[in-house]
Amino acid sequence: MKKIIISLGVLIVIMLCGSAIIYKGNKESDLTKIKLAEVTHSVFYAPQYVALSEGYFEEENLDVELILTPGADKVAAAVLSGDVQIGFSGPEATLYVYNSGEKDYMVTFAGLTKRDGSFLVSREKIENFTLNDLKGKYVIGGRKGGMPEMTFEWALKQNGINPKTDLKIDTSIAFAAMQGAFIGGTGDFVTLFEPVALQLEKEGYGYVVASIGELGGEVPYTAYNARKSYIEDNPKVIEGFTKAINKGLTFVHEKSNEEIANSIYKFFPDLTLNELVSVTKRYKDQDAWLKTTNFTEQSFNHLQEIMISAGELNKKTPFEDLVNNSFSK
Repeated sequence: MKKIIISLGVLIVIMLCGSAIIYKGNKESDLTKIKLAEVTHSVFYAPQYVALSEGYFEEENLDVELILTPGADKVAAAVLSGDVQIGFSGPEATLYVYNSGEKDYMVTFAGLTKRDGSFLVSREKIENFTLNDLKGKYVIGGRKGGMPEMTFEWALKQNGINPKTDLKIDTSIAFAAMQGAFIGGTGDFVTLFEPVALQLEKEGYGYVVASIGELGGEVPYTAYNARKSYIEDNPKVIEGFTKAINKGLTFVHEKSNEEIANSIYKFFPDLTLNELVSVTKRYKDQDAWLKTTNFTEQSFNHLQEIMISAGELNKKTPFEDLVNNSFSK
């Protein structure tokens, strides 16, 4: 119970303050300092934490400060305000900003994950779960218009479930408050990232019954972005940052679950090493990570198809406007 209370306490602070520093960087360093806003803190982003722990950013003359900023909308706000130089979130955020008429809009320059990283947690234990078990149920699904919720709806549709009529999906609960609401008694199911899903399961609050990533297939899920002007003015920074992330991707594909867990262990102090190995295995087994940071036009178009299907986008935006792959070599 203690670990859950600690985690929820941190989340309450984040909700009140808007963000929390996860990794500070080196104040004494002469390297170029970068503030990076991440949308949530999860083992799902192991390649990024590997890049930090293995010194890959320092090899590219960068000193990165990692700031947890829950929700893609909050990440976008941090990038647009200049509070951070780089955002890490669902790439749908760049489309929302572009379509709002912002002249110095956000551009995606590197991808990281290629499928949904959340797991479906049930309040009751269900043997041989299928999506049909969701019919007539209440699911805490995430923020409306966010990549987690839209991908969940997409997965349901691909499996013959109507997300509007076959079940109730609650999109009113803030991303950082979803696990707390579920613990408090709201909903029959909730979609959660690791390690939170594992923690709830361990403490007896629910049972992981499905991987949304496995159900929904490949989607362009999380990526790095920055203002168009920042990318144009700081090509060496963006190139070095992308190289470091590519090294992290290579590491997670080539190393064992134990080696990955050891590399990122300091980023998840509430987990035992064995728990972290188990969660890492879950993501590696579902093929969660891209091979390289290259963000393809096919994946960008698929993202827009998901958004149109969810009613969050009216028409497609040209790939070349919002994706810059020149740094992913």
